[in-house]
Amino acid sequence: MTLDLNFVRSQFPAFSEPSLEGWAFFENAGGSYPCLQMVNRLTDFYMKNKVQPYYPYPASAQGGKLMDESYKRMAKYLNVKPSEIHFGPSTTQNVYVLANALRPMWNDGDEIIVSCQDHEANAGAWRRLEDRGIKVIEWHVDSATGLLSAETLRQLFSDRTKMVAYPHCSNIIGQINPSREINQMAHEHGAIAVIDGVGYAPHGFPDLKHLEADIYMFSLYKTFGPHLGLMYLSTDLMGKMENQAHFFKQGITRNMFTPAGPDHAQVASVNGILDYFDALYDHHFDEDANSAQKNNALRRLFRDHETVLLEKLLDFLRSRNDVQILGSDQTIDRLPIVSIIPKSKTIQEVYDALTDQHLMLGFGHFYAVRPLMDMDIHLDPGVLRMSFVHYTSPAEVDQLIEGLKLALG
Repeated sequence: MTLDLNFVRSQFPAFSEPSLEGWAFFENAGGSYPCLQMVNRLTDFYMKNKVQPYYPYPASAQGGKLMDESYKRMAKYLNVKPSEIHFGPSTTQNVYVLANALRPMWNDGDEIIVSCQDHEANAGAWRRLEDRGIKVIEWHVDSATGLLSAETLRQLFSDRTKMVAYPHCSNIIGQINPSREINQMAHEHGAIAVIDGVGYAPHGFPDLKHLEADIYMFSLYKTFGPHLGLMYLSTDLMGKMENQAHFFKQGITRNMFTPAGPDHAQVASVNGILDYFDALYDHHFDEDANSAQKNNALRRLFRDHETVLLEKLLDFLRSRNDVQILGSDQTIDRLPIVSIIPKSKTIQEVYDALTDQHLMLGFGHFYAVRPLMDMDIHLDPGVLRMSFVHYTSPAEVDQLIEGLKLALG
């Protein structure tokens, strides 16, 4: 099965927006284009249902129903229970709440392992627990490649290890970590596994039951939706965590770990992401399937398309002796998040030249300061990052390669 790119791109308003014509977008790891279905859902909610939800009058009742549908449908796609899905303001905020909710479960001197490959959203709040009696064990990346080693992790466990926090995929290295293996290793030592999926989820939602995850988080604004952070918490773990909401919310799982309260319109608009995925599945496949099966099929479809484009980009970069590629230069266990450091020109010079070629990229540390520190890479200016998803076209990758040729000289 080949991805129908014309159909895909017809579902995203950005590709028919005159002001964006001719520009190729390669900063998807910072935030994706929203799909049409989500935009319509959000607009409709603001026009028709922007009242306090769950009262019996029609506008309110419909608003609550739409929110409930988002929890239920997302849970089906991720292969978990609706009560295990939480929508918070951002992944960073969700982690801060989690750190406070989990701390009472642990004793002074207990240990948590925190990877040095993470976006700081899944690192900073955990490390602050060191000021509250928890010992933080660093899981460092390889200083040359930026990769994490499961064998290195194995040596870090002790009889006091309570948690392992790491990224499913680095947002700057692009490595896909063996999440199921790591989670099982944590469980063997009586620890929970906290996975930052912000870099992974834009390339296909995970099957959380298969991963055997305890906590999994990603950003919906990077997966074609609204600016919310999604958080999965296993039922068993929630029963042990401390309520972080108002005292009368105790036992109401949807509220206990999102004390800010839900953004009603944005929660309801999450349905739009799943409307898009349903439409994409129906367009490409004839077989009836449940949501989890659709998700697995779409993930494979996305990955096949992205890998072809990634190989083309990496093949070009491998041919150059004037760039350093962070991480692996092969597509195996890698997603299309490619960071480079020019050797003959400054990042700013290359970046400015790429912008002149109507290429939208990013540079800096992207809050992944710890892998850069482990690799002895200066945080300022950091690295030049190129990231794309399934709606990216071969022509756009060609535009990027031609732009790099001109920019690098």
